[in-house]
Amino acid sequence: MGDACCGPSHDHDHDHAPVLAAGPSVALRIHGMDCVDEVAALKHALGGLVEPEALGFDVLSGRMDVPDHLDLDLVAARVAATGMRAEPWGTPTQQTWWPIHRRTVLTWTSGGCLVGGFATHALLEGARAAIGHDLGGHATPGVVVALYLVSVLAGVRLVLPKAWFAVRSARPDMNLLMTVAVAGAMGLGEWFEAATVSFLFALSLLLESWTVGRAKRAVEGLLSLAPPVVRVKRQGLIEVAPDRVVLGEVFVVRPGERIALDGRVSSGQSAVDQAPITGESVPVPKAEGDAVYAGTINGRGVLEVEATRAADDTVLARIVKLVAEARKDRARAEIWVERFARVYTPAVLAVAVAVMVLPPAIGLGAWSDWFYRGLVLLVIGCPCALVIATPVAVVAGLASAASQGVLVKGGSYLELPARLKAVALDKTGTLTAGRPRVTGVRSLACHPARTLLAAAAAIEAHSEHPIARAVTEHALAEGVAVAPAADIVAEPGRGASGAVSGERWWVGSPRWLEERGLSSPALDHALADVSGTVVVVGTEDHACGLLLLEDAVRPGASEAVRRLHDLGLHVAMLTGDNVATAQAVGAAVGIDEVAAELLPDDKLRAVERLEAEHGAVAMIGDGVNDAPALARASLGVAMGAIGTDVAIETADVALMTDDLERLAWLIVHARRTLAIIRQNSVLALAIKAIFVVLTLGGVASLWGAIAADMGASLIVVFNALRLLRA
Repeated sequence: MGDACCGPSHDHDHDHAPVLAAGPSVALRIHGMDCVDEVAALKHALGGLVEPEALGFDVLSGRMDVPDHLDLDLVAARVAATGMRAEPWGTPTQQTWWPIHRRTVLTWTSGGCLVGGFATHALLEGARAAIGHDLGGHATPGVVVALYLVSVLAGVRLVLPKAWFAVRSARPDMNLLMTVAVAGAMGLGEWFEAATVSFLFALSLLLESWTVGRAKRAVEGLLSLAPPVVRVKRQGLIEVAPDRVVLGEVFVVRPGERIALDGRVSSGQSAVDQAPITGESVPVPKAEGDAVYAGTINGRGVLEVEATRAADDTVLARIVKLVAEARKDRARAEIWVERFARVYTPAVLAVAVAVMVLPPAIGLGAWSDWFYRGLVLLVIGCPCALVIATPVAVVAGLASAASQGVLVKGGSYLELPARLKAVALDKTGTLTAGRPRVTGVRSLACHPARTLLAAAAAIEAHSEHPIARAVTEHALAEGVAVAPAADIVAEPGRGASGAVSGERWWVGSPRWLEERGLSSPALDHALADVSGTVVVVGTEDHACGLLLLEDAVRPGASEAVRRLHDLGLHVAMLTGDNVATAQAVGAAVGIDEVAAELLPDDKLRAVERLEAEHGAVAMIGDGVNDAPALARASLGVAMGAIGTDVAIETADVALMTDDLERLAWLIVHARRTLAIIRQNSVLALAIKAIFVVLTLGGVASLWGAIAADMGASLIVVFNALRLLRA
């Protein structure tokens, strides 16, 4: 009967590929994986063992997932060949001081020797000689060369293994480009330039590692909300870890504390701030019998809560898990950048070689001059700024959405809202409050109203649909004795039937009445004379009566629809309810198009039509009958998913509360995310284009090129982190 749903998992035909193949996997922590370039190296290193599509990567966490049938020792050996190190995920990190701090120590050693070499050279021969001008034919003093050489070795120490792997695998990457540039500068006798490039490259990698770590900490800070201890009532109050609490135990939450586990209030009253989970700005009153969720913040009252979920099964735990999984699902822009870099890096190497060889070969200048310009091209051609910015932007966007009560299931789904052209909304539970109430019972035959209500309540007793709950609650309020029904058969989108006191009854929509061949002119007249939602109650051979229900329009629904219109979207309502009720609700909230009396397959066809007429379509619902439409839509959105397992687990996007305006927020957020990705890409490529022109004109220098590349990397990362501010 009803309208809506959080449906099953979706098999949309989106233009993206999942990072993980289906099947069990094992997680490994990869030390040294700070950039997408390293991801490409790992895929190549594990080639022959596994298909690249079966590997999963989360750069921010330094995590790689591999199929569980692989020999992990062999995987670790292949990873080690790339200059990185693998260990099982979750292994307690007991590193010594050197592995933790070596990048910092080597970087500052490189910088210190660079400064020392420059100062020594300036003291011996003057500042102009120190920066490579006015040498007067003198060779660089040996002590200066020694200091610069130490600077170079310290700067490239962590890069050389990766560069050597790039050579052996015939896959040029940024590590190889930088190593060739440094070696070339030393070959030309440009020791100051070689040391400067080495130090700046090491510094850029250190800063990149720091910014990635900052993004990781920001993401974890948004999701690490549950407190580490719970005060459980066991012969007094005992503090234990949340995972030691047994279901059914009662724990105490004091004023201002975070709630550690999902549960139900057994005693006390308070207002709970659910913003960390749902994004709601106003605390929600809680009293005995109300559900509370881990990670939310208690107000001024003391609550005693009965634990209803284990620590690893709370709404918060599932959100954390799904956001972590979402970080593996790459956005289309991210996949494009990776493919671009795969072609771009070898192309840069080829162009640099051409610049080194062709102009002097035809007499346009000295070999040493063009060789130097080729080295500058190698440095500025490093694609790191381009490839790091997109995944950071996607992860920041996912984490920011989660903090606002919008759970997006992957980077690919974060892009889709920005491209939507139409939105299809369910009625019950989406545009209306989803809490209908029975306003009347009208008998059409000789059956008393209480008999009709008793039969309907018996059949609906085990259904969770809002209309079914309204019927059973009304029967209880009227004091109607409800006998258990047997042999209940549900007909999605139509209703249900069952045996009550030995007689076969059915409860369903007016459309099902027509399909059963039980309509009549008198009954049609009776249906036309009522407003609101109508449920027909009947036996095998005739319709016995009508149940009349009303469901108030959700507060804020009109504003939510207006915001969708302001964003340029076509808004349709798809419902199984009768035409009169659907049109009344549609007119009240400003819907562009209303389609009523739809079965699940009808909704699917309506979504297909909307997609053909307008483009990408989002379907928003919360009931079982929307499953086909949710699966077919470009984007499936579950409404009011807090506490609903199936909604959180299966929708592309889950709005954790009943706030429909979150959909408009998500669309704006997705457009902002794509705009930042475009800004980053244009900025990174523009800086490179400018330096290419300067290089060919003989103006750019090696250290200037790498300083620009480092600056570009930092700018695009910090630009992406702006998304953490919702």
